[in-house]
Amino acid sequence: MDNVSDMDKPGKDRKSSFLDELKDYWQRLPNKGIFFGLLSAWILLFQFLGNSTFGYVDTPSLFYWMYDAYNAPLSDDDHGNLIPFVVLILFWWKRRELFGEELKVWWPALAGLVFAELLHLLGYVVQQPRISIVGFFVGVYSIMGIAWGPGWLKRSFFPFILFAFCIPISSISEVITFPLRMLVTKISVAISNGFLGIQVIRDGSRIFDPEMTFRYDVAPACSGIRSLISLVALTTIYGFITFRKSWKRVLVIALSVPLAVAGNVMRITGIIVGAEAFGQKAGMFVHEWFGFITFALAIIVLLFLGQWLREPEHRESKGAL
Repeated sequence: MDNVSDMDKPGKDRKSSFLDELKDYWQRLPNKGIFFGLLSAWILLFQFLGNSTFGYVDTPSLFYWMYDAYNAPLSDDDHGNLIPFVVLILFWWKRRELFGEELKVWWPALAGLVFAELLHLLGYVVQQPRISIVGFFVGVYSIMGIAWGPGWLKRSFFPFILFAFCIPISSISEVITFPLRMLVTKISVAISNGFLGIQVIRDGSRIFDPEMTFRYDVAPACSGIRSLISLVALTTIYGFITFRKSWKRVLVIALSVPLAVAGNVMRITGIIVGAEAFGQKAGMFVHEWFGFITFALAIIVLLFLGQWLREPEHRESKGAL
């Protein structure tokens, strides 16, 4: 038998094809000097004059401030580490659409860069790094417009808008987490008392059995803020990739709130059931290891919704948004 050539090997062929396509798009990309020159200067600005809140994180770098916010022990913003990679993947997914536009230098986008600098200046003066983060991403978006024109900006609005999820909010999210804590606690207790026949007592966001031997406090981390933010990101990506009609996208994104509440209600109810049946240690085991329930529920609902709202007439237009 003849030896199988390298090109006949599926894995190597796919790798070669990807690298060849990446090289081809790189060569076709115009105005790389303008884009990377402006981007480098923009990044250096935020590296050395990006953060003025030295009492919290002793660094002038906005990027280090963001890293610290994402990776702090009690942070609910760790998804910020993943968003840049998700955006890059989605840019590659839309590559044919992006390169189908007329790519040209478009100086009106310079106004966006000036506005971004003003945002950063405001954030720096009032010591609000979150405003500077918005300024940074608005600036990067404007630099793309300068280098590649309005068509590129229009086509890249999504996925670029996903960088909004890079803004840390866990330290200022009590206005959201407290109502969620109370809602999740009330529903979970109502289900336990009214439908499962498990008598529990609610005291604020704390749940007790009648003998006060079991206690579970629905803390902010269990209120759904982490799952809510992640689900908003997930439903946004799914909605824009799957549907073209705006109302369908809005419907899918709006589902993130009830899905986050329902998932956390299921998890806390499971904790109550486990504690009732096998003791508090079993309840805590459910608490520690069954956080995926929220996302399992969300994925199932999204798949059913996608099937119901499917748009077969656009299946051939992969990547068109």
